[in-house]
Amino acid sequence: MSTFEEKLDKYAELAVKIGVNIQSGQTLVINAPLSSAEFTRKVAHKAYDAGAKLVHVEWHDEELTRIRFDKAPVESFKEYPKWKAEGYETMAENGAAFMTIKSTDPDLLKGVDSEKIATQNKVQGQAMDTFRSYIQSDKVSWLVISTPSPAWAAKVFPNEPEDTQMSKLWEALFEATRINTDDPVAEWKQHDNTLQTKAALLNNKNYRQLHFKSPGTDLTIELPNNHIWLGGGGPTQDGVHFVANMPTEEVFTAPKSDGVNGTVTNTKPLNYGGNVIDHFTLTFKDGKVVDFTAEQGEETLKHLLETDEGATRLGEVALVPHSSPISQSGILFYNTLYDENASNHIALGSAYSTCLKDGAKMSSDELRKAGLNTSITHVDFMIGSADMDIEGVLSDGTTEAVFRKGEWAI
Repeated sequence: MSTFEEKLDKYAELAVKIGVNIQSGQTLVINAPLSSAEFTRKVAHKAYDAGAKLVHVEWHDEELTRIRFDKAPVESFKEYPKWKAEGYETMAENGAAFMTIKSTDPDLLKGVDSEKIATQNKVQGQAMDTFRSYIQSDKVSWLVISTPSPAWAAKVFPNEPEDTQMSKLWEALFEATRINTDDPVAEWKQHDNTLQTKAALLNNKNYRQLHFKSPGTDLTIELPNNHIWLGGGGPTQDGVHFVANMPTEEVFTAPKSDGVNGTVTNTKPLNYGGNVIDHFTLTFKDGKVVDFTAEQGEETLKHLLETDEGATRLGEVALVPHSSPISQSGILFYNTLYDENASNHIALGSAYSTCLKDGAKMSSDELRKAGLNTSITHVDFMIGSADMDIEGVLSDGTTEAVFRKGEWAI
């Protein structure tokens, strides 16, 4: 039985070797909360051992974030340091790899003035738009991975004794990311191949539309010409294979921005910017949200949809069977990285240009003309369940089952 330290070591190795797949002489940029200091140091060790030239860490602290939101004026959130955005762009242009370690308290900004949150999200989104385009076109290798924090662990396991909540969440993350296997690196390589095989099957099908039906959802999503399904890892523009999300159980593509019609209801809470949005329904017409309701977080959802015109349209559709390991764990993580891999999901906002043939070479205008959505935001939310059926419409107009009762039918 591996000790916690041995598992943490394997987790760091996985992040470096399979996640960003650091190359000799490369810079690794890590965004990390103070609560993940131990793991971040292990990642630095592994990255230097793999030949990294520099490991640069950008630390942040949730307590300081909350203090600012409580005490700073709205004007404070109308500014984003230009030097920081330009720094990220320069590091990406020079071939750095990027790792984001998430450990957010789902209720971090509960009760905060929603105007401040919306203003910051919009200003930061605008400032980081160029860097985001590098990420979404796989110009660089990048990874999103998580570590527990006391507040997050308490949210996930509220009925556990306080002194066991962190260990419970650590064990859940290790299980979901295959750390509890003899060779996690080998397991991930096999898992990557499985997802890419499913993506290849969908690419051969070349569906024109997908029709989602379940309680509260009756949604048709048209797919653009030359769309590409992706899953697991993929190459950067320089040919370095990486895996952007750990865990990942999805295959995904981009919808046609004006081809979404019907109604969709979430099946898991959405943690957005330190607030929870839940029991919400969106109605689409010709690709755009024309109506919405939410029992919890409606004001936050309203501000999300007002981010820009693209925030009212979809940029991603992803398929995940209900039998995925994360779904079967029965744990609600209140963390999109985990919860999206327990459920079919869609995303408001920008599309990944790699989901279109030659899309990574296209400008924003060219992507829009080809049918992909552009936005300064990208927010996934969960819509799948054991009751979901999905029909695929083929190029000749015939239909076939893609999902039945939450599981693959092809």
